[in-house]
Amino acid sequence: MRILSISLDDESMRLINETQRKLGFRSRSRMLRTAITSMIKDYQTMDMLKGKVECVFVVTYRDAEKNKVTDIFEGYESAIETELHHHHAGMAIDVLNISADASKVRDFFGALKRSKAVKSVMYTTVRQGAQA
Repeated sequence: MRILSISLDDESMRLINETQRKLGFRSRSRMLRTAITSMIKDYQTMDMLKGKVECVFVVTYRDAEKNKVTDIFEGYESAIETELHHHHAGMAIDVLNISADASKVRDFFGALKRSKAVKSVMYTTVRQGAQA
């Protein structure tokens, strides 16, 4: 097994230690390998999509980041068929029904995952391979 070194701020380290303890992982390395594997599987699943697809995304972010997230959404307006928006305790939650070519859905997913304004992104594929 190879060793990978990363730099983390104190808050990130505190959260990793807390999460490791709460989830019962024997080591931080094991927990981080599991997290990385999960993220890679998300990307691999998204990468396998072909043709026209329909997905439901759940996106969470702090209310204060609304403009940054809205800017991302606006770049994909033609793909967003339905949007449900909710605020709770300083957080915003958007549920989006996306229907577009798989490459556009992948671009949208990537834009959300790269954004520091987005706290979390989850998705599920409803339909794939439908005619455009």
